[in-house]
Amino acid sequence: MLLNIVTPEKIFFSDQVESTLVPGIDGELGLLPNHAPLVTVLQPGELRYTHNGVEHALAVGEGFVEVTQDHVSILTDIAVTHDEIDEDVEQKAIDRAKKALEDSDHTLEELAAVRASLSKSLAKLDFKRRRR
Repeated sequence: MLLNIVTPEKIFFSDQVESTLVPGIDGELGLLPNHAPLVTVLQPGELRYTHNGVEHALAVGEGFVEVTQDHVSILTDIAVTHDEIDEDVEQKAIDRAKKALEDSDHTLEELAAVRASLSKSLAKLDFKRRRR
């Protein structure tokens, strides 16, 4: 099946794959050819796919997943490999977000943005540490 992973900056990946595992709203979702069509929310976490018999993994942010019988389209705000993640940078972002959440002087929109940033940084850091 054709897998397309698209971020606002680029087409991260586009090719035929044997399988895909995505972090969905209700947990990890395994996708194989001839899967039932669906659209779901992508959660920050680890996305894995098998391409030419080799498993590849990356950290993804929020987005959407569209599945048909012969393709999977993933639209996400972040897609990064293990090598692209700097643990120190992510830890500092987590610390800043946690500190910002302690401050009660935020609008609902600002709180939502801080929580989203925190969940993405936590997902990237967790991915990096598990892939050492």
